Amino acid sequence: MIGLTAFFQAMTGSDGGMSETIGADGRLQLVLQRERNGHYIANGAINGEQISFLVDTGATDVAVSERTARELGLPFGPRIGIMTAAGPAPAWGTRLDRVSLGGLFLEDVRATITPGLGREALLGMSFLKHFNIRQEGDRLLIEPGAGPWNGVEKTNE
Repeated sequence: MIGLTAFFQAMTGSDGGMSETIGADGRLQLVLQRERNGHYIANGAINGEQISFLVDTGATDVAVSERTARELGLPFGPRIGIMTAAGPAPAWGTRLDRVSLGGLFLEDVRATITPGLGREALLGMSFLKHFNIRQEGDRLLIEPGAGPWNGVEKTNE
């Protein structure tokens, strides 16, 4: 059983709760498995640095904590106000050179640096709006859309 699990993960490019498959149309498709708490979490990268994302379709932008922003050397742009689940909060605007999730990536992504954000970055709509997203049961499928997204990379060669 362990051997079959390892084989399946190797063949699908599994990343914990995320796997890569090829859809019926021949395009790359990321499949995220819902966590027990109801969230979708996936490993990705910001500017080439590994990061854990919490997929948040309710977030306008990709959002990172102050600590993560400093670790990544992000510029703290203009001070802005944002609306969180807990109400209004101050933040800073910034741009990310590149955001990657599995074999999908987007360059020059709008983001916010948000005080009080936890360890995971929020993968918001400034990234997600460039892809087709659909939920099927306890899985979230993300695939290239018809819009001007930047690219798809092979991650398992």
